[in-house]
Amino acid sequence: MEINWKKNTALFMTGQALSLFGTMTVQYAILWHVTLKSQSGTMMMFFTLVGMLPMFFISPFAGVWADRYNRKYIINIADGSIALVSLIVAVYLMLGVQDDSATYTILFICAFVRSLGQGVQTPAVGAFIPQIVPQEHLTRINGLQASIQSLIFLGTPMIAAALMAVASLETLFLVDVVTAAIGIAIVLFFVKVPAEAHALIAAAQQKGTGYFHELKEGLKYVRSHGYVLRTIIITAFFVFLISPASFLTPLQVVRNFGDDDWRVWRLSAIEIAFSSGMMIGGILIGMWPGFKNRVHTMAMSCIFCGITCAALGITPIFWVYLAIMAVMGLGVPYYNATSMVLLQTTVEPAFMGRVMSVFTMVSSCIMPMGMLLFGPLADRVSIDILLIITGILISLLGIPMMTSKTLRAAGVRHLQADVKS
Repeated sequence: MEINWKKNTALFMTGQALSLFGTMTVQYAILWHVTLKSQSGTMMMFFTLVGMLPMFFISPFAGVWADRYNRKYIINIADGSIALVSLIVAVYLMLGVQDDSATYTILFICAFVRSLGQGVQTPAVGAFIPQIVPQEHLTRINGLQASIQSLIFLGTPMIAAALMAVASLETLFLVDVVTAAIGIAIVLFFVKVPAEAHALIAAAQQKGTGYFHELKEGLKYVRSHGYVLRTIIITAFFVFLISPASFLTPLQVVRNFGDDDWRVWRLSAIEIAFSSGMMIGGILIGMWPGFKNRVHTMAMSCIFCGITCAALGITPIFWVYLAIMAVMGLGVPYYNATSMVLLQTTVEPAFMGRVMSVFTMVSSCIMPMGMLLFGPLADRVSIDILLIITGILISLLGIPMMTSKTLRAAGVRHLQADVKS
């Protein structure tokens, strides 16, 4: 029986959205609990490292698993592992243990496992979507997924804050368990995997090669396919250079627009503006997915984001600043979704998981590396200047994209695939 891809995709995205909602609610709950209880920058540093480094180290192996085993099951196992840890933490907190050090320990363990789960799940999701979505619709689906994620990122801080005001911390962990259980059930029982995907998995399992051999093959594939390597390298620079706009703008707002009674409102406003811009940008991709050559769309997004980033450094009026922040958010999904689709439509299916794992490694480690440089630098150099310089450099990333014959050829191959579809 032919699978209805629209229904199949809608069910998958619904399950993932429910799971992400619970995950982000608990993520904010842990972050705010550690912040309010410890009021320690060192504790926040450890929490950030514990929440990101495991994802970096597990991603290469996760890519091999995504190419060897059923990706739908991998996604559900990752979700289930995170939910199980949330349940254990909820039970622990229900026992009423008052030792702060013990509570910090179990929360850090929880963050560690959640990071491992995310590191396993992310490349599997990136490799699974091309299995259930026709190539000509991948850009729109990735854009829609970006909009849903932005909506969740926009809403969960407010929902988590409201829940923490009226409910205990363990209640929020139980919310994660319930949403994960529903999401897993939807994906497990209702999302169908095409027969050709099962054949691909069976072929991978029959190879019988070891994990490290397959990991080496994946890295060799990235090196030997110039458009994959160039896409990942340019993405690494994009993420690195945009880190000041991602992390330092709250500090810039306090410094430039006043440390007064309105500061909390201003900080909330910029988060809402950027997330709203990203959400609208994802919707716009569904209406106009970009230029026929996807590399041109990526270059346009770099130039657009770079100009708006630099504009944040020269704007003296907060309302204008807020508008620029929202406009910048519009451009980010065009880069993220288009670069993802470029890989999803050109990488061989047998290597998709491993390539996505490299992509995940880059996204999980480059931005913290950027903050290691730009964070201390912001205490010595004006954030305005940092944003202007990084904005100019982001815009210049469009040059290697437009001049690279390898990347342009990859964009043409994508176009040809769409036409054939």
